[in-house]
Amino acid sequence: MRIIRSHVDQPLAVGQRITLPEDSSLHLLRVLRLEPGDAVTLFNGDGHDYTARLLTAAKRGAEAEITGREPVPRESPLRITLVQGVARGEKMDLVLQKATELGVDAFTPVITERTEVKLDADRAEKRMAHWRGVVAAACGQSGRAVLPRLSEPTALSAYAGAERADIKLVLDPAGDVGLATVAPQAGQTIALVVGPEGGLSERDLATLRAAGFRGLRLGPRILRTETAGLAAVAALQALYGDLRG
Repeated sequence: MRIIRSHVDQPLAVGQRITLPEDSSLHLLRVLRLEPGDAVTLFNGDGHDYTARLLTAAKRGAEAEITGREPVPRESPLRITLVQGVARGEKMDLVLQKATELGVDAFTPVITERTEVKLDADRAEKRMAHWRGVVAAACGQSGRAVLPRLSEPTALSAYAGAERADIKLVLDPAGDVGLATVAPQAGQTIALVVGPEGGLSERDLATLRAAGFRGLRLGPRILRTETAGLAAVAALQALYGDLRG
């Protein structure tokens, strides 16, 4: 039986009647063709699923009544922050979507020397709203009930000096660290930096090394920005996380 999950950005409680956001209402009613009385599962990022049933079917804000609350133990034991050089359009969406499915704990978009995307204040605000929607939708699809944290885009130099992760890695084909030697201990945090389309410059790499980052190599081939981070996260999950064994 398919479980229909929808993200709602507000506190939820059993017995509560809520008006769903317009975008959720349109998806449930127009795309999925639900009707009053149909069941839906809501989540707000607090680690629980809330069972509910639709009461009304207004496209600008369908009403639902919450009937139950269940914890969702689907978070990875690895606390990985994916530090992604901001990529263009669909590439960035793909990284956020798939890394959310793979269990990443947080995202930090960074502006590097070779970043091609230009973000003024207005564009950055719109892009953040879009990215939050991508992450929330990926949580809904993958069954996660905790949304990965998404930081505001920041300059790589400012980010590097402030990072306090236990294990700090940057993907680098010439790196001196292999996946088998990462070996995180329980509770340790991992920061993984991935360059944008043009890769990380020597100045970027020097900045990261000065801040304690070590180069992680994945193999002899050069991977695209939308492939590299996902491959590394999947490999770390397989070796040390919830895909192990």
